[in-house]
Amino acid sequence: MYISIEREKVVRIPPHMLGEDLMEVINELTWESFEGKIEENDMLTVLIKSVEPIGLGRIVHGDGAVYQKVKYEALVFRPILQEVVEGTVCEVLKFGAFVRFGPLDGLLHISQVMDDRIDVDTDNQRLIGKDSKRDLKVGDKVRARIVALSLNERSPRESKIGLTMRQPGLGKLEWLKEDRERKGEAA
Repeated sequence: MYISIEREKVVRIPPHMLGEDLMEVINELTWESFEGKIEENDMLTVLIKSVEPIGLGRIVHGDGAVYQKVKYEALVFRPILQEVVEGTVCEVLKFGAFVRFGPLDGLLHISQVMDDRIDVDTDNQRLIGKDSKRDLKVGDKVRARIVALSLNERSPRESKIGLTMRQPGLGKLEWLKEDRERKGEAA
């Protein structure tokens, strides 16, 4: 889920940058320090804008750098356990598929794709249902639910997010459309 919030943090301005345009330096250091990072409440900062310095900076004895408090608006992404997300299959492997939703990827384990036994076609990067003949491949749009969540603060791209599509209303968007049309014909 995307949320817009306001934050106050401190940036360190190294001594060699003190002669440059202060606002440019503060903006650049704020972006470098906080964008793409996971912080409190498992929120991944996606974008920072409207950076403003607050008060005067502090110089720490023996360091020479200026520590400047800043206020900024941040667009954050916070995945929530049991949340339903829509994404795109970005990779298919022998044990499942990776689905990109927002700025993160989640693993859709082979056992969580559908209520069918599955054949893996690694050459064509496809998962195929043995009985239903439905397939899942790179580029497919899917709706899934987050069932496991372990975010890595040091390297957000290495976070472990588990997904499932094994319940009504979840699956490849084409399958959901087919199911709705089939129900409409039966009614």
